[in-house]
Amino acid sequence: MHLQLKSLHAGARLLSVLLLLTSIQVAAQEPLIEEIVVWGSDREQRIGTLSPDSILTPEDFRSINVATTEDLVKFEPSVVVRRRFIGDSNGVLGMRGSNMFQTSRSMVFADGVPLHYLLQSRWNGAPRWTMVSASEIAQVETLYGPFSAEYSGNAMGGVVNIETAIPQQQEFHFDSSYFSQAFNDYGFDGTVNGHKSFLSYGNKFGDTSVYLSYNHLRNDSQPQTFRAGNRSTSDSPMAVTGTIVENDDRGRSASWFMDTGIVDTETHNYKFKLGHDFGNWSTLLNIAYEDRSSMADAANTYLRDSKGNPVYNGHVIDNGRQYFVPASRFATSDLQRDSLNLGLRLRGQLTETIELETNVSRFEVLRDENRNSSTHPDDPNYTTIGQIRDFGDTGWDTAEVKLTFDELGVDGLSLISGVRHESYELNLDIFRSDNYISGEKTSYSSRSGGETELLAVFAQFNWQLTEQWDAAFGIRWEDFESSDGYFDNDDPATVDFDLTKVPARSDNQVSPKFTLGYRIDDLWSLRYSVAQAYRFPIVEELFSQYEAYNTISISSPGLNPEDGVHHNVMVERILTNGYLRVNLFTENIEDVIESQTGIIEGGTSLRTFLPIGEIETSGIEFITNARDLFIDRLDVRFNLVYTDSEIVRNAPNPSIEGNIYPRMPEWRGNLLASYRINSKWDAGINFQYASDSFGRTDNMDIQDNVYGAQDGFERLGVKSTYRMDNGLAFGFGVDNLTNEVAYVAHPWPGRTYYLNLAYDL
Repeated sequence: MHLQLKSLHAGARLLSVLLLLTSIQVAAQEPLIEEIVVWGSDREQRIGTLSPDSILTPEDFRSINVATTEDLVKFEPSVVVRRRFIGDSNGVLGMRGSNMFQTSRSMVFADGVPLHYLLQSRWNGAPRWTMVSASEIAQVETLYGPFSAEYSGNAMGGVVNIETAIPQQQEFHFDSSYFSQAFNDYGFDGTVNGHKSFLSYGNKFGDTSVYLSYNHLRNDSQPQTFRAGNRSTSDSPMAVTGTIVENDDRGRSASWFMDTGIVDTETHNYKFKLGHDFGNWSTLLNIAYEDRSSMADAANTYLRDSKGNPVYNGHVIDNGRQYFVPASRFATSDLQRDSLNLGLRLRGQLTETIELETNVSRFEVLRDENRNSSTHPDDPNYTTIGQIRDFGDTGWDTAEVKLTFDELGVDGLSLISGVRHESYELNLDIFRSDNYISGEKTSYSSRSGGETELLAVFAQFNWQLTEQWDAAFGIRWEDFESSDGYFDNDDPATVDFDLTKVPARSDNQVSPKFTLGYRIDDLWSLRYSVAQAYRFPIVEELFSQYEAYNTISISSPGLNPEDGVHHNVMVERILTNGYLRVNLFTENIEDVIESQTGIIEGGTSLRTFLPIGEIETSGIEFITNARDLFIDRLDVRFNLVYTDSEIVRNAPNPSIEGNIYPRMPEWRGNLLASYRINSKWDAGINFQYASDSFGRTDNMDIQDNVYGAQDGFERLGVKSTYRMDNGLAFGFGVDNLTNEVAYVAHPWPGRTYYLNLAYDL
């Protein structure tokens, strides 16, 4: 009831914003739109829409304040990207019935190269968005659900296909952005700033295209974590002042004593692409290198002793409230991460009716090291003793061969079939360090890791039965294997650091797909899609076991694959320059792998991965995408989705049956509206809405607007760009115009200003 009351008027609010746009009446010229050629295949040319989809082009970007690639995805229907600040490495993606922490249920590709991170989950499983820069993107296609046999069960939520532009002549592009946001909550009140610069050069020499780019992003974020103390019964607590007394996410009075301070992030991305056409064949080599760093070394304590000195640890008492302050809560974090992504695509005609496409890729973690102190550098007890987390021999390989047959001896019948192989490896070592600053790895504290492998064979027949009817039937066979799993089980009496080996496992499943479409007339069409999908566990879910500061993880090597049955009914009405669409969807997924977390003595987080018996999700999407809507030169993309996600079966803990599944708001909506004032100047607004949700399976987190909550939010933004004849363009924008403070466990950014400059030659 608490959630329902706050979300009753969600649709009305969004529709009101949409209807306000009809009052805009300005005379203007129609700008010329250049045709953009992309590296990838043109999915729009396929007969029928086998999966519910949505396509974004540069014309749709005009009302978005774009800093990183996530900005171009987050306004799509039934999509949520939890990017907590510009430059966040944890920009997790959720789609439809898969929440933002079920990262292994959504797939992201850029020019056919995987960006999804199927090694870890939750905040660690975010796609590697920065491997493709927002400034190089020519098209974003979003597919919903696992209705195509081309994709594995990791597409239960959906797939994001990003394509970049092909240089057709010599071109030079530069753009730079400055952004600034103010944030004020708990004991923090300040302004944080950042900037982005992008530079690219492209050219075409005969049949060969060359593209080079460099993207640099640096930004400071608002504090991401706020800490409250656990009650203490010490006989001699220290008297302090400064405690902030507010409820926690479960409505319990809490003593907040610190925040983790500003996070300083910096990313360098280098990209090289080489394309070549020879006859009916084309190939693309894609090389991306990322150098990322993140520093959090300025945690803020709110506490002062009787002499006014800051307090960083110990048993304390403030106005009769006695609690414990762990020194490790103020630990510094210095993350250094280097990654290399390689991709090769080959596509061409074997015959007039048979097309071949191959994609191979390699993602390698060259370095991923996080150095942590044991306490705050200003703590009187501070030393260089700390901890180092190091990912070694971590990455993945993929290879795929697809054949498309346009003629099979039956009018309108075509076939796409192929083979795909994927292998993943994750190894995490945690070290005790006598000098974390220099990176000294004194001794092992914990070790875990392992490998998974997936081999798939798929085939899908697409049949245009008549001018009105079309159908598709697909099947996907997958063979899964986990191997070389291990975690530590050290005996202090032995010299070596003892490891426990996990036996190899294998499994195979068959996933059928079916789609039937009917075109009523030139304007109206219907489509029904149904699919079964299996999502196999990833390396972290199977083998992750370690002890680190404030965190313990327990492995679950016996996990079964998630088993989902998905339905979608789509009704579409074609407009003069767009479409109206309604999707009704349901998902029943068994053995849902959920990260179960609890707090043990001392405030340490204990985590393991356990299955929930069955989750049932149903929803309805309302989508309007149209150009020149209501008046000339007004382009609108509007979507509103209602979702009901419920835990319907859970034998180990039946008390949560009937509860709402975490991080699944009932209502979610987006609006992008841009007005082309003339051929040089455009202006637009963007709007995001979500109702409240829960973050816990027990649905006990009922408090709004506190750290740890899953708040609803209404975020309004504006943007305007002016383009000059000499290739210069200037832009200004604001996100979260009302400066709303809201939490998705961590705080969303406050009001953020953007200044943009671009130059094309």
